[in-house]
Amino acid sequence: MNRRNAASLVALGCAPCTWTAAEAQQVRIESASQGEGVVVTAFADMQVDPRTAWSVISDYDHLAEFIPDMQSSRVVRRDGDRLLVDQAGHFGFLFFQQAVAVRLEVVESPRQHIVARAVSGNLRQMEGRYALEVLASGEVRLSYAGLLEPEFPLPPVVGRAVMRRVMTRQFNALVKEIVRRDAAAGAGPAPR
Repeated sequence: MNRRNAASLVALGCAPCTWTAAEAQQVRIESASQGEGVVVTAFADMQVDPRTAWSVISDYDHLAEFIPDMQSSRVVRRDGDRLLVDQAGHFGFLFFQQAVAVRLEVVESPRQHIVARAVSGNLRQMEGRYALEVLASGEVRLSYAGLLEPEFPLPPVVGRAVMRRVMTRQFNALVKEIVRRDAAAGAGPAPR
């Protein structure tokens, strides 16, 4: 067997391992009702380069490319680590669809955390915090804690469940994109 064929077999043999590793990331998401809103806490432990994780969670102008139900996201002003970001999208389930538009005030602590809160739009309250931490195992933990309370009425019974579903899908999509970009870069965890 020549080197080229051996390299192809190794690459093919590793492809399922990479997929399995990406699927095996530890992700935990919890949500609860709070008043008219939903509180979500989530974390994901990933075997990725922390620089890749940061580049994904702070890629505001491209979030709509991989976050479900988000139609647009763009930075309208940047002043150092402070930004204004406009986002638009929708959430819904079956018969219920609702457009969402929000302007976020974002404060970054590069490669550590991002804090965002709604300053205008049709969300009465939206506050969230993403944090990155390199664990002793070398894995990167992405944590999220947030509160979402819409200004518009939600359908009884299913409204909060729809919000929880959307927020869960979006967090999972963020994790998936981090893993995808890390694999595409061929990077592993950064050296300590």
